[in-house]
Amino acid sequence: MLKIVEKTKIMFAISLFIIVIGMGFLATRGLNLGIDFTGGAVLNVSMNQEFKKADVDKIIDKYAKNQYLSKTVDDGKDYEVTIKSDALTADEIATMVKEIKTQFKSSELASQDTTGASVGSELKSKAVLALIIAVICMLVYIGFRFEFKFATAAIIALLHDVLITLGVYAVFQIPVNATFIAAILTIIGYSINDTIVIFDRIRENQKKMRKASIDQITNESITETMPRSINTVATTLFTIVAVYVFVPSIRDLSLPLIIGILVGCYSSIFIASPVWVILKKRNKKATT
Repeated sequence: MLKIVEKTKIMFAISLFIIVIGMGFLATRGLNLGIDFTGGAVLNVSMNQEFKKADVDKIIDKYAKNQYLSKTVDDGKDYEVTIKSDALTADEIATMVKEIKTQFKSSELASQDTTGASVGSELKSKAVLALIIAVICMLVYIGFRFEFKFATAAIIALLHDVLITLGVYAVFQIPVNATFIAAILTIIGYSINDTIVIFDRIRENQKKMRKASIDQITNESITETMPRSINTVATTLFTIVAVYVFVPSIRDLSLPLIIGILVGCYSSIFIASPVWVILKKRNKKATT
C-alpha cells in the first residue's frame, strides 16, 4: 500500500512552489494574449517558394514595427503574421500584402482573420463566466453525489490545475487564444473525472474498513485506483502528443491539454485526496 497521505506536506510544498513562481510571472509579465482577446489580424501567406523569414519581416517592419508577431509554418513553406488591432488599417494591410507578393512572385494570401478589440473583451468576460459556471456545477454535483468535503477538495484540486497551467503559459509567454479556454474546460472535466474515481473508492472503503484510520483508507483507495489513473492518462497522452507533433495547426489546443492532463493526474492523487483527509480530520476535531 502506497503512503500518499504521509507525504502531504512535501507534495503541497512542491505545488505551492510551482504556483508561486507561475503567479509571480503572471503578475509581472501577464499572459501573452492572442488576437482572440486583444483584437487584431492574422495573415497566412503561402510562399510557394524558398524564402527567408527575415526578408519578409523587413517588409512588415515598414508598416507595423514592434506591433506584430511572425513565424514560419508548415515546415517553413508558409508565413504567418499576427498584427495588433490598432497597428494597421485594412488598406495598410492590403498594401503590405501586395508588397510581399511583389517581392516574392509565387506567394499568395491564403487567409486573413480579423477580430475587433471589443469582441476580444467580450470573449474574455464570457470565458471567465464559463469557468465559474463549470466550477459551480461540479461543486453542486459532487456535494450532492458524495459530501461537501469531497466537493471542496475537488475544487481546490481543480484550482491547482488551472493555476499551474496558467503559470506555465505566463512563464514561457505562450500565446493564449480562444482554444485555450476550450482546453481549460476540458482539463477541468478530465481532472474531476479522475478525482471522482478515487473519491468513489474512498467511500466504498469507508464501509469495508470501518476500523481503519482515515489515512489508511485514503492510502488504500489511491493504491487501488493508481493503475487505472496511470493507464488512462498514458493512453490519452499518447494520442494528444501524436496530435501535437503531427498536426501543428491545432497545437493551441493540444499543448494545454498535455500540460493539464499531467497536472490533473498529479492533483487527483496528491492534492485532492490529502485535502479531503485534512478536512475530514478537522471536522472530527470540531465534533469532539
